[in-house]
Amino acid sequence: MNSFTSKFKTLKWVQPLDQAALILMVVLTVLIGIVLLTGDRTTPQVQEFTWQNKQIGAEDMGFLMTFNRPMNRESVEKNLQIDPPLSGKISWAGRRMAYTLSEPVPYGTPFSVQLKGARDHLYGEKQGTLIAPFTGFFRSRDRAFAYIGIQGNEEGRLILVNLSQKEPKPIPLTPENLVVLDFEPYPKGDHILFSAIPKTGQKQGLIEPELYTVTTGINPQSPEDNSKSVQPPGEIEKLLDNKYYRNLKFDLSPDGNIIVIQRVSKTNPNDASPWFIEKGKSPKPLNAQGGDFLIAPDSQSVVIAQGPDLTTILPLKPDAKPLEFLPKFGQVLSFARNGSAAAMVKFNPDGTRSLFVVNNQGQEQELYRTPPFGNIISAEFDSSNSILYCLITEVLDNPETYQEQPYIVAIDIKTKQVIPFVILPNQQEINISLSPDGLALLFDQTVIKTGEPDDLEQSTKTQGGDTIKTSRIWILPLVIDTPTDGSKPQVKPEELPFLGFHPQWLP
Repeated sequence: MNSFTSKFKTLKWVQPLDQAALILMVVLTVLIGIVLLTGDRTTPQVQEFTWQNKQIGAEDMGFLMTFNRPMNRESVEKNLQIDPPLSGKISWAGRRMAYTLSEPVPYGTPFSVQLKGARDHLYGEKQGTLIAPFTGFFRSRDRAFAYIGIQGNEEGRLILVNLSQKEPKPIPLTPENLVVLDFEPYPKGDHILFSAIPKTGQKQGLIEPELYTVTTGINPQSPEDNSKSVQPPGEIEKLLDNKYYRNLKFDLSPDGNIIVIQRVSKTNPNDASPWFIEKGKSPKPLNAQGGDFLIAPDSQSVVIAQGPDLTTILPLKPDAKPLEFLPKFGQVLSFARNGSAAAMVKFNPDGTRSLFVVNNQGQEQELYRTPPFGNIISAEFDSSNSILYCLITEVLDNPETYQEQPYIVAIDIKTKQVIPFVILPNQQEINISLSPDGLALLFDQTVIKTGEPDDLEQSTKTQGGDTIKTSRIWILPLVIDTPTDGSKPQVKPEELPFLGFHPQWLP
């Protein structure tokens, strides 16, 4: 009796909170035992898809897919479907799968990613649980380009065309009172950097451009941009005035944060050098002299031509010393997107010019040599860095007049094979632009007024100062099937219904 009374008194003094805790511990113990006996019945599923509802550009070369459970990798790889198909390779890190593309996505295309029928990973001979069906969606950026108009209310203005729209129409981005001289899109295509002069200054023969940016109205919605607001087209901001200096050639860094521009003092012509403009900071001169220049893919250095046989690489810091010299080369045309190589020109003593590819290990390869007095105007690497699309010229054999014949060609870097695409007769100034997905070239066909005095009322002029009579824009598809019989592949350009010059694809 005394023992029973003692136990009763002990239970009587247990607090209600302690009783609840004891009950919860018992329940949890029972549940843990059930899980250990029956196994985890959580349905495997896709926890995160990094491209969900995003717009993908040429720089986006892979997505990640994260699962809530360890997966049977073979079953995932077998059942993953991308529509339209995108070639690539799969790699794993725990519960995370990476899909790396073999080439950039074609622009202007919606895609779906489906996964069903895959199972989670179980040890032994047990069959895993089926994954919850997953469908993700993303799209590539619109196929859009900009050009400088030449007629009517488009004359001298920066014009945008979005080919991904059902009825592409030209959209003026700059006002009628500005004459655009040159431009370069920002990496996301949402802004364009351009130089321009007032139309009144053009009529007075005053070519003193200022530097501006303008919005395109295109919102890339890239994977790293989570809260970017859509800006309407045509919003202009002035970056650099012409109060003390004349602003000449400029280049925009691949990351969009740096501008290098050639400036000449209005009071001292000997004061001419490239200037460095970092985003959000005041412009500063670089301690360098020279002519043509191009910002390297790392966005941290600039290559400057300092003569017919000398090119210098400078860090983008004021008063810095040259990092490296590239003797023998007088011009850099372009870089491979990943920075692995550069296309450069050597000026030979016999009047010919040589196109070289120089890789980041310093190895040089001559791909092409022009006939005497020919020229290599531009070159762009394709996405695989195996082909160079070039604009070259040859001097026609005409004793009466000097005339250059321009060609658009593709050069296979490995075999050095030169494939001519388009011959452009009676044309001196040409601009070509390779699409970011590598599927098409844009080029213009400009007709210059000859035998007529320049009309100061005419705003549109070439970079050489010639008055443009008319200019058409063409698109050249680059999906090439090489014939098996050894004949040359046939590609045909298509004329676009827009009049303008200097077309450039948006990235």
